[in-house]
Amino acid sequence: MSRRFEEIYRSSLEAPEEFWAEAAEAIDWERRWDRVLDDGAGPVTRWFTGARVNTCHNALDRHVDGGRADQAALVYDSPVTGTVERFTFRELRDRVARFAGALADRGVQPGDRVVVYMPMVPEAVIAMLACARLGAVHSVVFGGFAADELAVRIDDARPRVIVSASCGIEPTRIVEYKPLLDRAIERSTHRPESCIILQRETHPCELTPGRDVDWLEAEAAAAPRDCVPVAATDPLYILYTSGTTGRPKGVVRDNGGHLVALHWSMRNIYGVEPGETYWAASDVGWVVGHSYIVYGPLVHGNTTVLYEGKPVGTPDAGAFWRVISDHDVRVLFTAPTAFRAIRRVDPRGELLARYDLSRLRALFLAGERTDPDTLSWAQEMLGVPVVDHWWQTETGWPICSNCLGIEELPVKLGSPSRSVPGWDVRALDEEGQEVAPGATGALAVKLPLPPGSLPTLWNDEETFRSSYLERFPGYYETADAGFIDEDGYVFVMSRTDDIINVAGHRLSTGAIEEVIAAHPDVAECAVVGVADSLKGQLPIGLLVLSSGCDRDRGEVEAEVVAAVREKIGPVAAFKTALVVERLPKTRSGKILRGTVRKIADAKPVRTPATIEDPAVLSEIAESLRRAGWPPTNS
Repeated sequence: MSRRFEEIYRSSLEAPEEFWAEAAEAIDWERRWDRVLDDGAGPVTRWFTGARVNTCHNALDRHVDGGRADQAALVYDSPVTGTVERFTFRELRDRVARFAGALADRGVQPGDRVVVYMPMVPEAVIAMLACARLGAVHSVVFGGFAADELAVRIDDARPRVIVSASCGIEPTRIVEYKPLLDRAIERSTHRPESCIILQRETHPCELTPGRDVDWLEAEAAAAPRDCVPVAATDPLYILYTSGTTGRPKGVVRDNGGHLVALHWSMRNIYGVEPGETYWAASDVGWVVGHSYIVYGPLVHGNTTVLYEGKPVGTPDAGAFWRVISDHDVRVLFTAPTAFRAIRRVDPRGELLARYDLSRLRALFLAGERTDPDTLSWAQEMLGVPVVDHWWQTETGWPICSNCLGIEELPVKLGSPSRSVPGWDVRALDEEGQEVAPGATGALAVKLPLPPGSLPTLWNDEETFRSSYLERFPGYYETADAGFIDEDGYVFVMSRTDDIINVAGHRLSTGAIEEVIAAHPDVAECAVVGVADSLKGQLPIGLLVLSSGCDRDRGEVEAEVVAAVREKIGPVAAFKTALVVERLPKTRSGKILRGTVRKIADAKPVRTPATIEDPAVLSEIAESLRRAGWPPTNS
């Protein structure tokens, strides 16, 4: 194991205050901290208490003043509108300062909330940074979310202003945002004082008199505003994530710790230098978009890419390769699902030959578990390190990763490598005791959490403690399950509730998926545990075949069942594999395994707000029904 990585990792745990104080020197502070690590409030830790800082200044103004004024800060690439637009740090700063003025003209002050309900357009980034400039708290809601879900978030965040657009543009349709926004406001008990609406030329909308204002008019009439320093522990944003009660949890991110952690991660984890182009192919509505489309790259002085398109279909499976080539991308970060989609359409990577990817240095994958077969395919196609790394909305930045900027560690397929400096991951049994190396347990992080992780939930400290801190005292509960091997490599196999119990044997659905995904004709798959009166639970697998595969479905299904029996053993009792046309996914690419499980168990299913296409649920239900699920003995 690398000595350099070991030394840095050990120092981050043994002397966290010194470690993060040194990292914090890279940030411009209006006032330095009284304490680096403040753990006076029990298990809840605050970082850089007493300090004052502004996130927008660190993302834009200091680069303008420090010699990067004419460097590209943001590249907007939109194949759905045929648009490519570049903003230098100076241009982006000036747009942000003026839009901050438009928000201030509508009464927005430090601490006020602003909901941003936008497509992947530069104005979404401008709105986020403008909030940060004023010390206001933004809450970005994924563009196109259903009205009921948006209403819940409006009532929880209680925004003074909502920033939105007339529409979002998909490859095959227009998504009208304004009617969704209007219905959400009608259904919410809280009423924003005003809405600023970006009129997109493709599909403008009617504005509500007395409440709505046109973005361009508001920006043109505003005077630029300077950055407002806030406490390092003040919230920068609220980002809602799914809650087990049905009420979304508002993850809070502070200003100071967030700045320090993201700046540190850009060089040390992703291995990029200021001035280089970094692309996170995600959406600003998700945590990846917050951390690595907007804040991380800009704070570090990188050029960031905002892509309004898909991995396939805009126009083909070479879309990612074009963006990398056109914009000199050095590091790409995306979800494994994107590469599975590309592989399914172009399994031999024939479209790669059209583009120059010689300057791409690394690919990072996260969002859900990366199966070894997808990782190996990507590495073979691209010829660069492919890094599976693991983190969550709550953590804000990676928990485990091969830190290319420190030392490239040996790769173990199926593992997101070791804990990143600052993170102390353990595998625990039901009693909170560490399990032996290689044994499956609940993955938890020993407190204190490092800077950049959530300090609480918005207006819900009780749920914060009960969801993350109570089950294993002294630890943050990730709700993921897996094991840690003798070398310290973490293997994240599934969510905790995806560990199934088959006749008393605890099995990971992720391990079964790994076997299925290795079949040459399988593009992607999902395994869920369904109720069985005899064995308690049984695993069933849904698989999507690779494009161009014309084999008999029954033969592939039988081969998959045989492979699981050989690799996992008869103990898995895996007898059902079903070929389906597609899997139900969220817009961010995560497979809705819990929803599939409910369908198989014949339980009521509420269509998830984040689902990409609700019609797929009926397709899955019909496939399961034809295969006899649920069985009569369940």
